[in-house]
Order: sequence, then C-alpha cells, then structure tokens
Amino acid sequence: MDLLTRLEEAILIAVLKLKDNAYGVPVNHEVSKIFGRTYTMGGLYFALDQLVRKEYLKKRSANPMPKRGGRCRSYYRLTLEGKEALEAARQHQIQLWEAVPELGKGS
Repeated sequence: MDLLTRLEEAILIAVLKLKDNAYGVPVNHEVSKIFGRTYTMGGLYFALDQLVRKEYLKKRSANPMPKRGGRCRSYYRLTLEGKEALEAARQHQIQLWEAVPELGKGS
C-alpha cells in the first residue's frame, strides 16, 4: 500500500466525516477547512478520481437534479482499502513523531 499524499488523506477524512453527504462541494469545503485554503473543483475532482482508481473510494451517481440543469451528482464513500490507507497514514505519523524529541524543550 502506497502512502497517501496530504491532499488524499484530507479528502478521505472529509469523505469519512461527511458520510452520506460526501459529494464534490462539501468535500471541497472540508478539505479547504483542513488546509486553510481553497482548492479548485477541478483539482479536487482529479484527486477524487485518483482515489477511486486506487480503490480507496467508491463513486456512485445520483439521479439528475432539475435545478442543476439535469446533471448527476457524484457521491463518494470510503472502501475498506480506503479505511486501511487512512489507518496506515495515522500509524506512519505516530511513528514519525515518536522518533522526534519534543520541540522547543531544552534546546
């Protein structure tokens, strides 16, 4: 299993938090809150598609909505592989920081 990029990690966390409401716009809002900056929808959808290809996310299309001009909304959910990738990222961070003496104390 490859390590996740920070953006991939943030997207998976956002999808996990949003549960059944995990589609483009709310995912973008969550990721933007995590990083304190706005991501373009194009960049976000590219990363979402990458995560679907890696089988960390499952994508489904909802019925077209008249107020959106008949376009389908794509919803995402974490797969078992996605949950395992998040847990691996968490464990990697714990191990990484355990190897570092406390910052600013005694130096």
